[in-house]
Amino acid sequence: MEFPKTPSFDLSGKRALIAGSSSGIGLAGAVALAEHGAEVVLAARRVDRLNDIVNEMHARGWSARAIEMDVTDVTATARSVAAEGPFDILLNSAGLARHTKAVDTAPEDFDAVMDINLRGAYFLTQAVAKGLIEAGRAGSLINISSQMGHVGGLDRAVYCASKFAVEGFTKAMALEFGAHKIRVNTICPTFILTDLTRPTFEDPERRAWVLDKIKLGRAGEVEDLMGAVVYLASDASSLVTGTSMLVDGGWTAD
Repeated sequence: MEFPKTPSFDLSGKRALIAGSSSGIGLAGAVALAEHGAEVVLAARRVDRLNDIVNEMHARGWSARAIEMDVTDVTATARSVAAEGPFDILLNSAGLARHTKAVDTAPEDFDAVMDINLRGAYFLTQAVAKGLIEAGRAGSLINISSQMGHVGGLDRAVYCASKFAVEGFTKAMALEFGAHKIRVNTICPTFILTDLTRPTFEDPERRAWVLDKIKLGRAGEVEDLMGAVVYLASDASSLVTGTSMLVDGGWTAD
């Protein structure tokens, strides 16, 4: 009897660009990809911090290097991706949250969030896809979205708008890039304990709201996302595109 073979999670020989990799979810994703054999290129505005991370990765025998990248500068980002690529894998974890009641939203806060979460994500994804298409290579492009790209949230109208938009362009790009064997997906976490979410967890009312909504009864850790990153980056998800992987502890199951 011949049994089916489990697809490989091995990323050896793959090059991965991780934007927003100086901390939090991006750093965890970079570690996960490096552990599974990918050559990781860490990108963020804080290059000194990235160099420290790269040195630690080299000490563990992983292949890593750092580049400076500000995704809000789409022209410079496109030049950098063209010069450093092509990349088989994109993990974009660059993001910003500014939470206020919708009636109190300031235009400058709206613009700042959209500039990173939507405009930056869109054109970074475009740039990596262009490099793959020109090289005739398949690839996996992953944007860190949010459960708030599927539901509303208190004081999060702008953030929700940005993440709903990411979910939309992901589906459209997946349709367009499928002919080139390029997959486009999102990972949608619940509240993960990071510097970005610290203000929420320091507010007793908000913390209670979060823990009540997460059916598993706990906030997320960055480690909860690492398996999802490897899965979507690898051949194990070769038929997965145009969709979102919700890592939300059951928040959106209601």
